Amino acid sequence: MQARRVIMIVGNGEVPDGAGATIDAADLVVRFNDCRSVGASGHRTDIVAVCNTGRPGISMLGGGRWKTNAAVRQAREIWCVRSGAKFAAMRAGLAETHPDLDDFCDDYTVGFESFARSTNRGFRVVPVDVHDQVEQDLAGFSPAPYVVPSSGMIVIADVLAHLATPDDEVVLAGFGHVGWEWHPFAAERRHVDALAASGRLRRLHPISTSSQGA
Repeated sequence: MQARRVIMIVGNGEVPDGAGATIDAADLVVRFNDCRSVGASGHRTDIVAVCNTGRPGISMLGGGRWKTNAAVRQAREIWCVRSGAKFAAMRAGLAETHPDLDDFCDDYTVGFESFARSTNRGFRVVPVDVHDQVEQDLAGFSPAPYVVPSSGMIVIADVLAHLATPDDEVVLAGFGHVGWEWHPFAAERRHVDALAASGRLRRLHPISTSSQGA
């Protein structure tokens, strides 16, 4: 029987002093994109979940700085958060409603996969059904108009659905549920609070409103 694990999902927001040691002591640590959470929130990084579309995707793959990031080099797996097919299907609608997001659906999954394979890391794309389920769940919290859920919310749902066992403890750190205007952060915060109330996960510390999402 698999031993109970502590799975730490670390957003890029602030964490309180002393949290780093607790995060590093977890059995599994997931961080996001350029892993700017590293520092006060410890250094251990087992999985890097990346926004593989649009400007964040091309920014990470271009120039080489992301690939040489110490946290990225430490990670044993790279996860792409966004389904290329789903985002391709969104392109026409966004051209009408958000013409400034003309590159939002550009898909760089192949580049991340190539990097992962060439450096002997595991690689996966979060299943599109996770994204669809998150949107269904958020609908129950009356979200304001939005474009997509945050990467952090998608990864939380994915870990709960596909990685954590009933015996594992899923812990969030560095999540303030604020940031890009077209993520439904208010609804995400209420959804996460409901998950915490039901015992599916817990927050390592109270929410910091200065967090920039995940």
